[in-house]
Formats: sequence, structure tokens, C-alpha cells
Amino acid sequence: MAASKPLRLRLAVPLALALLLALALVTNFLWASSSRRVSPLSAPSSSRTVMGKRAKAVWRLNATYADLPAPHWDWEEMPAAPVPRLDGASVQIGDLLYVFAGYGNIDHVHSHVDVYNFTSNTWTQRFHMPKEMAHSHLGMASDGRYIYAVSGQYGPQCRASINRNFVFDTETREWHGLPPLPLPRYAPATQLWRGRLHVMGGGKEDRHEPGLEHWSLAVKDGKALENEWRAEVPIPRGGPHRACIVANDKLFVIGGQEGDFMAKPGSPIFKCVRRHEVVYGDVYMLDDGAKWKELSPMPKPDSHIEFAWVVVNNSIVIVGGTTEKHPITKKMILVGEVFRFDLEALTWSVIGRMPFRIKTALAGYWEGWLYFTSGQRDRGPDNPAPKKVVGSMWRTRLHL
Repeated sequence: MAASKPLRLRLAVPLALALLLALALVTNFLWASSSRRVSPLSAPSSSRTVMGKRAKAVWRLNATYADLPAPHWDWEEMPAAPVPRLDGASVQIGDLLYVFAGYGNIDHVHSHVDVYNFTSNTWTQRFHMPKEMAHSHLGMASDGRYIYAVSGQYGPQCRASINRNFVFDTETREWHGLPPLPLPRYAPATQLWRGRLHVMGGGKEDRHEPGLEHWSLAVKDGKALENEWRAEVPIPRGGPHRACIVANDKLFVIGGQEGDFMAKPGSPIFKCVRRHEVVYGDVYMLDDGAKWKELSPMPKPDSHIEFAWVVVNNSIVIVGGTTEKHPITKKMILVGEVFRFDLEALTWSVIGRMPFRIKTALAGYWEGWLYFTSGQRDRGPDNPAPKKVVGSMWRTRLHL
């Protein structure tokens, strides 16, 4: 009996150590399990095993979080444009859609015009632009015969804007010059209103700093009636890539952004580098020529929509664009919704969805069909970031 007591004491120490070790292992396991629980507001990336090691969980928002609920529309693919085109310009006259300039890719810009016939649904014409005319980010408007092309960026990458302006006679196919803008502008809001060509906002020469200036020039039958531009009431918020529309004798400026890519300092090719951008959905209206009125904003911030609109049945219809960047990845997010602005109620609604998200689409409308062509589309249904520059043409029945 006396010999067994020292034995029990000798066994007690290792047993206690083993118990403490087991307790530590259990506590560690429970902590690790709880740390892998998924928050209802976020989800980890795939946890598949790679090379015998478990991949690290990455907490992120869904890439498509910015999409708004929208009715499904059936779209029909039509003949594609002869070339892909980004940041081009367009004007519709009757059943013809004139498509100007734009990037083919970041190092190549177009210097010609393609024409689509909505009646025959074919690309029917092509002609060259003046050598001195900008190649992208143009302001543009038409009176039904003459097309006025204003300012824009000359050359590829992120070269500076210019202040040269031109007018094209669609009947004679002749180009003529117009008085230069007081200052160069990049993607300015441009429209004909009450006998004057109005140009406002846009980006300044560096592409990034928003411009607030607003100028106008009296024009008639493709000719300037004045030698100099007149200063008008400044736009309350500056920046490029906005829709500028005249409807019911009122001038509307919709959406846009402050800031854009700039040329890298010292780069011989003016290589584009990202800068801070703020996308907004502000809507401004000018009806008396003296004071801008701020209206209800778009359903979400939207930019790159300068030619992505049509006016139908007392409504403005806008397709695609870009919205605020993803808050975590900071990548650009494209827009795939179709928006309607009721010109009587001055209210917005989301009326449909495009076949894919796209920015700088060029829109048209003919005999009940809503068309769009060109631009830069998304990476797929689950990835709204921009990828391929396209020239495809699509249409859908529009019921308003």
C-alpha cells in the first residue's frame, strides 16, 4: 500500500499535462471553426485545396452588386459595324445613323464615318473626316441636315483635347470649319438649342479637371453667324461623358463624371494612367437660358452616355454606361440597365436590361425598334468590369 502512493503521484503530473494539452487543442479547433463562418452580408472566395494547401478565404462583395432589378428584354443581333469603336460619336438623321471616329484600341483611333441604314438594316456608307478633326470624345449635334462636331481628343492613348470645330453637310458630303472654342474641351456636353450651338462642361486640356464653362454660337444652315463664342450661364457641375438633350424646348444635361484618365507625365506616347473619378447621376435643365434647375437624379450614377440616348413618346431613354467603381476592387463597373425619364412627370424608372453591360454605346430608334451599337462591353454576366471593344449592333422592340 505504501509503495502504490508514490506511483500515483508520479502518474498525476503527466496526466495533468495531457489534459491541459487536450483542452488547448479543443479550444483552438473551436476558434478556427468559428472564424470560417460566413457573414450573411459577404461570402468568401473558393476554399478549394491547391497543392495540398487550403486557399486563403477572401472577403468580398459580389462583383455585380451595383446591378438594379430590371425587366428582361429580348434582343436581336443585327449586322456589326465595319470596325469596333469606343468613345465614338453618333447622330441619327431619318433612318440613317452616322457613326464617327472612336478608338479601335488604345493605340489606334479611327478617322472616318460609318453609316447604318435602319430601313435596310445594313451598313451602307463610309467616308473620311478632316485630318484636323478630333478622333474621340467629340461633342456633336445636328439640325436634321448639318452635323456639328465640336472639340474632342486628337490621337490615341490620353492625348490632350483640341478646340477645332467642324460641320458636315449630309446632302453634299462637304466639311467646313467653324470658329474654334475659346478653350479646348474633352467630351463636352453639346446640343443645338434655339438657333445656337451650346457647348458646356467636359474635361479641360489635361482630360481630368472638370470644366464648368458654357459657351454658345449662333448657327444656321451649317454656317456660323458669329465669329466668336458667347459666354453663357455655367453648368453647376462640370465633367465629361454626359447626355445632352433638347426636348420640349428645354435643354437637359444628364449624368457624367468628374475626373478621368490622364497622360502619364513625361510619356512620349501620352500613356493613359488612372486618376480619381467621381461618377454622378445629376440631372440639370435649362428652360429660360438664365438659371439651371436641378431635377431628380438618375436611378444610379451613370457616365459614358453622351450618345446612348433616344427621345421617344415624350420620354428620354438611356442605355448602358458606367457607374461608381467597385468599393473593394476599385475596378470600373459597367451598366446594363435601360433607363426612362418621363418628360412630363420629370421622373426616372428602370424599364429593361441590355444583352450585356456596355459603355459609350451609340443609340438610335426607328419604327418601334431601339438600337445600339459599338462601345466596350463587360467580361460576362458575373463580371461587370470592361473588356472587349465591340462593333456589334443590337435591337429590341420598345414599348412605352
